[in-house]
Amino acid sequence: MSMTEPDPAPRQPDLFDDLFQVLAQYPERHATADPMWRVWRAAALAEVRRLFAGATPSFVPFGPFGAVSLPYHRMGNIDSLDLFGMDELIIFAFYNANRARYRKVVDFGANIGLHSIILGRSGFDVRSFEPDPVHFELLKANLELNHVSSDLHRAAISFEAGRAEFVRVLGNTTGSHLAGAKENPYGSLERFEVEIEAAAPHLAWADFAKIDIEGHEAALITHLDADVWAKTDAMLEVGTARNAELIFEHLAKGPAMMFAQKIGWGRVRHLEDMPTSHRDGSLFLTGADAMPWSVQP
Repeated sequence: MSMTEPDPAPRQPDLFDDLFQVLAQYPERHATADPMWRVWRAAALAEVRRLFAGATPSFVPFGPFGAVSLPYHRMGNIDSLDLFGMDELIIFAFYNANRARYRKVVDFGANIGLHSIILGRSGFDVRSFEPDPVHFELLKANLELNHVSSDLHRAAISFEAGRAEFVRVLGNTTGSHLAGAKENPYGSLERFEVEIEAAAPHLAWADFAKIDIEGHEAALITHLDADVWAKTDAMLEVGTARNAELIFEHLAKGPAMMFAQKIGWGRVRHLEDMPTSHRDGSLFLTGADAMPWSVQP
């Protein structure tokens, strides 16, 4: 840079810079019953609606992840704005806090790509899995739009490879799932076969997994050796009380530790500590003695 050329103007902090920093500093306030969670949600919701409601691709500031574009898209009765829910923002804050901890990550249930975009922007090598062909094409387009590389797999994930019936829930396609994963899927449905890939080889490659597989999580977790989580951390949604019970019984004896957003990311010691639906937030699995929330240099 010449002596006469001005220094580039520093990027002005946006609301999400502050939000992701505060979320990493106060994980004990992340329980959905906490009043602070509700305050954060209100602030974030207004900003998400302001920034991401447009159908025309445009890049908007998204805190430490840089300028992000996610064109507005309806998915039945919900839309792409719902993908920026408070509990998802908490997970994004966790990604940012652990940029130096993880290297290779899998996104099981990538939907239209927002998590994969944020994981890629966090500097991780990403493998993304999405069985719905409509969502898969949007996933691919959104990654390309954001110049994020990912190893894409048009497949569902389970404990063994093969093919299975997939149920698309037209009223909320984010709730689409492998047949049998949900007892009474509601509304208009479409059914078709999808490819399934076995999770174990991908978990052996990764050091972190984001798992959002719509009711199939207990079937996956209970068919995997618990030692998997001694090496690979995971963040997952637990869809039902029955799934919570099965996962708890499988993992409670170790070596994996469970930490639940429901109790401010405290260690799960009793079944009642487990999340039983998306309304309770996420569950974190690790071989470590504590959940890593300190922001890494």
